[in-house]
Amino acid sequence: MPEKFITVNDVQYPKNEIKNLIERFGNDGEVIGNQDRNTIKIFPFQGEVLNIKAFKIPNIFNQIAYKFFRKSKAQRSFEYANKLINLEVGTPKPIAYLEQTSSLLFKRSYYVSEHLDCDLTYRELTTQFDYPDYDTILRAFTRFTFGLHEKGIHFLDHSPGNTLIRKEGDAYGFYLVDLNRMNFGVLDFETRIKNFSRLTIHKAMVEVMSDEYAKCSGYDYDKVFLLMWKETEDFQERFHKKKRLMKKLKFWKKN
Repeated sequence: MPEKFITVNDVQYPKNEIKNLIERFGNDGEVIGNQDRNTIKIFPFQGEVLNIKAFKIPNIFNQIAYKFFRKSKAQRSFEYANKLINLEVGTPKPIAYLEQTSSLLFKRSYYVSEHLDCDLTYRELTTQFDYPDYDTILRAFTRFTFGLHEKGIHFLDHSPGNTLIRKEGDAYGFYLVDLNRMNFGVLDFETRIKNFSRLTIHKAMVEVMSDEYAKCSGYDYDKVFLLMWKETEDFQERFHKKKRLMKKLKFWKKN
């Protein structure tokens, strides 16, 4: 099966050894995280730990698109990670990506990065309201997001599980994962605030993030909050409408 294999230019990660890890993916490695869509495993490597994400084989239409017209999720993850690092934004170090194709169709792809241990993700902030330094972390996360926007980074998958948070001295570090959907360019006010819509259902959290974003940006607090809460409610309505539809479809298939 034809392959495309690209690695970072670093002698610490010999190409043949990284390729060997990917070839062992099916039988070795420790599975981590939610495996609903893709499979993620970690592997020990020369005193550290590497993270390999195997993207599922796409549907037939995307197999054609990724073969001839679009970059794969693995390639985008690798390239966007390098771009984030150049912009001094936290993300696990990219190591390599591999694509497998047939003569006419795209099949499977893999993205390799360093594995970054974290103290929590944003998701814990949506449930553990007594977490130590809660307000400090939430406000720091908001400043981090403002920084993304100022650098022209529109992280389309800005959702609760996709920001790793680490205590680093007296401060907190934030690291983006699941990088394959991003846009780059100047962000207008509406795009900036809508970028918060998938993060929480809790109005109190939206109030805090609106307050901090208004302080960072100079926008009026009421203007920020009203739009952020509206976008949050709109997203939740679309999300639950889709879930209800999927539930009905599953019922019809069974009957």
